[in-house]
Amino acid sequence: MSLYNKLRQRAAEKRPIRIGLIGAGKFGSMYLAQIPRTPGVQLVGIADLSPAAARANLERVGWSAERSSAASLDEAVRNGHTHVGEDWQALVAHPAIDVIVECTGHPIAAVEHCLRAFANGKHVVNVTVEADAFCGPLLARRAADAGVVYSMAFGDQPALICDLVDWARTCGFPVVAAGRGHKWLPHFCDSTPETVWGNYGLTPEQAERGGLNPKMFNSFLDGSKPSIECTAVANATGLLVPSNGLLYPPASIDEIPTVMRPVAEGGVLERKGMVEVVSSLRTDGTPIDYDIRMGVFVTVEAETDYIKNCFEEYNAKTDASGRYFTLYKRWHLIGLEVGMSVASVALRGEATGVAQGWNADVVATAKRDLKPGDKLDGEGGYTVWGKLLPAEISSSMGGVPLGLAHDVKVIRPVRKGQSLSWADVEIDQTTDAYRVRREMEDLFTAPQLKSA
Repeated sequence: MSLYNKLRQRAAEKRPIRIGLIGAGKFGSMYLAQIPRTPGVQLVGIADLSPAAARANLERVGWSAERSSAASLDEAVRNGHTHVGEDWQALVAHPAIDVIVECTGHPIAAVEHCLRAFANGKHVVNVTVEADAFCGPLLARRAADAGVVYSMAFGDQPALICDLVDWARTCGFPVVAAGRGHKWLPHFCDSTPETVWGNYGLTPEQAERGGLNPKMFNSFLDGSKPSIECTAVANATGLLVPSNGLLYPPASIDEIPTVMRPVAEGGVLERKGMVEVVSSLRTDGTPIDYDIRMGVFVTVEAETDYIKNCFEEYNAKTDASGRYFTLYKRWHLIGLEVGMSVASVALRGEATGVAQGWNADVVATAKRDLKPGDKLDGEGGYTVWGKLLPAEISSSMGGVPLGLAHDVKVIRPVRKGQSLSWADVEIDQTTDAYRVRREMEDLFTAPQLKSA
């Protein structure tokens, strides 16, 4: 039965999936906009550091004041309305809630939220992929130990890439490459919140009008977010990552099958079975027509002449050899698609992407020369950007994961372009996030390089 029919059945039985949302910012608001239009789900509660802002976002997306008027979680369950407050611990502990959607975007807090939710028997859809990037394999193990499902969020690019990879493998195709698009030039890795809008293609006035967060948008531009998302994909699918960071080859959609081949065959890949990101800009900065900037792709190979001929007979766009073919989605709709994960987790017990091992890591890398006493300000800031590396390389160097590089003091000089190690920083070792990360390093070892 389709997920939609299962949701309709739950609605007819007056047995909705009951949801708790932590964080009602932009991503959360996009999901909120879809809940009233989805049968068989009830948002019991929202936990947000600013309940007033959460209520304003509810109004912005079209919720009536009455619908979010429940004075308590218990009242919300009884009357089918929604409670809005600050107490996330009460939310994850409430016995009526089935699924927690973690939507804060704060990786250190997200780890704590996930762990508490698991302990209370809740499934978790984790929108905060920054947390998954530095300890997703252990979060997945903790969820399994608790008998619940932990999942990436559909609508965000990692889950969509995982879906394409699953399609390919289920159909019998070997995956040559998978990834997403991005607007990229090499100097973007130096971008800061002060320079982001010019590079991004917006004026400061447009950014202010839209209430856009320069640090968040800069985490996309400077390569941190693509590295984070590719880390999550590699850990979920077993695909390999480049040995020294993403390459961002420029290509139109029609050129992807040609570019996403091994170097020995005229492409850019070190080998088959890798994640990569395709740039929507040529190296001279000119935009590419029919780009994949906001989308995702998987490139597969025809291993026999018969399959190659099928590509040709059905006019599939391939490389010149006729053996490499790319399937893609040109757009992703972010929070508007999260309902797919909620339904899959609650109704099928299946994640829409979850770490299977520790294949990849995203390591904090200096944007400028850093000196003792400097404070790291995390993804999108002034001090570091995130570099994608194989987990075995990160592990051997003691790399500091970008998700933990928030408000951390530098204690040794670090050159621009150098990836930071634990020995370079003084970090709070009392947080759940730090403990979980170090436990993951002890439990998981980077797998031997092998074909996907």
